[in-house]
Amino acid sequence: MRPHYFFLVIFFLAPGLLMSQYQNVMISNEDFPEEPSIMINPKNTDEIVAGANTASFYYSDDGGSTWNLGTLTSSYGVWGDPCIIADTNGHFYFFHLSNPASGNWIDRIVAQKSTDGGQTWNDGSYMGLDGTKAQDKEWATVDYTNNNIYVTWTQFDDYGSSNPLDSTIIRFSRSLDGGQSWSPGVRINKVAGNCLDEDETVEGAVPAVGPNGEIYTSWAGPLGLVFTKSLDQGVTWPVENIFVTDIPGGWDFSIPGISRANGFPVTCCDLSGGPNHGRIYINWSDQRNGLDDTDVWLVKSDDSGETWSNIIRVNDDPAGKQQFFTWMDIDQTTGYIYIVFYDRRNYSNNLTDVYLAVSKDGGDTFDNILISESPFNPTSTVFFGDYSNISAHNGIIRPIWTRLDGGDLSVWTAIIDSTSVGILPGKQIPALLSLEQNYPNPVREYTHFPYKIYLPSIVTLKIYNIYGKEVASIVEDKFHVPGKYIERFDASSYQLSPGFYYFSLTCGEQTLKRKMILE
Repeated sequence: MRPHYFFLVIFFLAPGLLMSQYQNVMISNEDFPEEPSIMINPKNTDEIVAGANTASFYYSDDGGSTWNLGTLTSSYGVWGDPCIIADTNGHFYFFHLSNPASGNWIDRIVAQKSTDGGQTWNDGSYMGLDGTKAQDKEWATVDYTNNNIYVTWTQFDDYGSSNPLDSTIIRFSRSLDGGQSWSPGVRINKVAGNCLDEDETVEGAVPAVGPNGEIYTSWAGPLGLVFTKSLDQGVTWPVENIFVTDIPGGWDFSIPGISRANGFPVTCCDLSGGPNHGRIYINWSDQRNGLDDTDVWLVKSDDSGETWSNIIRVNDDPAGKQQFFTWMDIDQTTGYIYIVFYDRRNYSNNLTDVYLAVSKDGGDTFDNILISESPFNPTSTVFFGDYSNISAHNGIIRPIWTRLDGGDLSVWTAIIDSTSVGILPGKQIPALLSLEQNYPNPVREYTHFPYKIYLPSIVTLKIYNIYGKEVASIVEDKFHVPGKYIERFDASSYQLSPGFYYFSLTCGEQTLKRKMILE
């Protein structure tokens, strides 16, 4: 019997419509996810793990095209602020706050480990327990020369207290045995903050590793942006901290439609071996240019943080728009800097896009690229989290962000591969295509392949087995006008064995792939 296909053009796109050039993938819309974190396994970039508040974890084995999800549990409790990292063995760690049945709310920082690509997690270990004091907003990193894990966070004497005797400090702990045990939490900042979780609170410490094993971190607080470092893998820290720059308006500011917004700093160090090897970067956002003009900023240091450059504006739009919730990562194979943030440059209201800023010259200049396929409209009645995130390795870039549609939260990524697409960094160009997941999936007798074509193009759609051998051609070099198409594939007409397959859509020089399961 001959296979049967059909296609349907659902809509046409308006000429000149601003569109992302990258395919967006919804990771999940279950359990009101927000405040997401994501990590690419540097040993296998097809393996990616993500997390979101309060206890959701996600894992992908096809580079982020498809995702599985689960709920994290621990005897120490799981209470948000997810941070995902990977070690030198390709094992993942999910750091979060606690809420133990036999302890106090957020009384420690918990680390849970996965050795199977994020599918399952151990019960976890913890650090920072200090009586009833609250341990908040942790972040972690790995020294890839020795597999040491370093964590920094904020300790509150009494979270939310206005008592001037209560304060916040920045603490540090490390693990030398793959997260089995942790050193006692030590204070690494000199000037404490208050406990109101506002501008005068010390918050936002993100650690980074230097080329000789140094540990770098910065935070925001009553002094502005402050930096410190350890030169002996966290055993000792200097008494004095280094002032980097002021933060006019503070790190806690207002964004219309966002219930709570901040400009926490993110610290990274170039370990690529390239021309900027050893350079430290700090990325944050603030409102120094006005309440209606939040911007994304960068400073850099070439002398281990002793002195810092003038601040560099990352977003390249005209003044007067909002850019917020920034996060940065460095591809350590190239030294390229990738910064993701929410952006309202294209609108006069609260409609929000997601942009990626890319620098190939050590932070001197940035190209800004729209990466979300459509805007969304957040409302302050729905909590949006405190950060977005991004992971980059060997030309594979996977940002993660939250969006709100019709009152429903969801977390998303974009499939950005600079080695295959070959357009990063560069000016925004029109997208040619996008490819959705087939349905139903898994496939028994038939399935449908939905995709969009944005410009008049020659299109090919084929199916391959896991060895890369073509097993079916659905569309072969066929001209398409712009619109949405749905192709039906009768799998029962082919003698295909159950298992994993990939369907591939090609349009010009752009190709998108997704995984399909045949039962």
